[in-house]
Amino acid sequence: MSIIAVNAGDIASYNQAKFLLERFSWNDLGFIEGKPAYELNNVRMWIFEDGILFEDAIDLRWNNETGEVVKEVIFPSRHAAASGKPSLTLHPIGVPHLELNESPPFGGLAGFAPPPSTRLASWWKMLNNYAADTDLGMKFELTLEVTHHGPKLDVPAMFIEIGSTNKDWPNQHAAELLARIIADGMALNGGSDVGLWDSELNSGELVLITLGGGHYAPRANKLAALDGIWLGHMLATYALPFVKSDDEDKIPKGTWRQAIDAVVNSTKAAFPNGKIIISMDKKAFRGWQRQAIRDYLAGRAIPLLTTKQILELLDN
Repeated sequence: MSIIAVNAGDIASYNQAKFLLERFSWNDLGFIEGKPAYELNNVRMWIFEDGILFEDAIDLRWNNETGEVVKEVIFPSRHAAASGKPSLTLHPIGVPHLELNESPPFGGLAGFAPPPSTRLASWWKMLNNYAADTDLGMKFELTLEVTHHGPKLDVPAMFIEIGSTNKDWPNQHAAELLARIIADGMALNGGSDVGLWDSELNSGELVLITLGGGHYAPRANKLAALDGIWLGHMLATYALPFVKSDDEDKIPKGTWRQAIDAVVNSTKAAFPNGKIIISMDKKAFRGWQRQAIRDYLAGRAIPLLTTKQILELLDN
């Protein structure tokens, strides 16, 4: 089953949950770990009092308390940005670039990224479709965000967020739009789930990982909107730390390889039998960094493709 993990201390998270609870007929499960919980079909809603980024192992904790096996966790949430620009966002989680002995300031396990939700690309398309020609679509920027922050999980996860300041977080219309995506995507009204990967039916389909750029993901925004593309992790330039070697023939130091390995391995875990491809923002790296990435991915037999090459694959 799936969990919708709600932060009651976050108005954007709470409002999405409130809409879902009021619209559908949930069964009250009482308290799990002292936290309110509800069930509907194969979905559970678990409401945490305040804070979610450090609530590690939600999947395992639910299983220990109930015996039910968790296949994914969806986090309705707020998004904070210094720009203050209103936004509606989706993103996977993890801090794969941090040194293994670091304590992540915003949760997660250093050097680790949980599997990305297989729903990212399909829900991204839904977000664009649902917001099109609405006041929300004109007021709010729609964007994917790169992989960042906690908590630590072993199952696919995704945050679905309202940003970017306390003026935007309580927006009821934004909460309703995102809650509709959750409801339709998780088939709360019956029907079929949107965005679940099937290792047999979807075998060989393209699963995209992006490298480079800032905290937002224009390359992924464009490519994940294409039919035939599934989306995995997205790493910003800052999440690929390079330290140049004194010897030009040596592999650069830093945790960039660790970060790539972590997101490739967890994306493969989320999309068994998928064809993993990577697209890189070449302008985000220096020449020696680009070459190091190319060589490393070639050694792992992972295609590094341009947008044109990806479009050609989709046409074939």
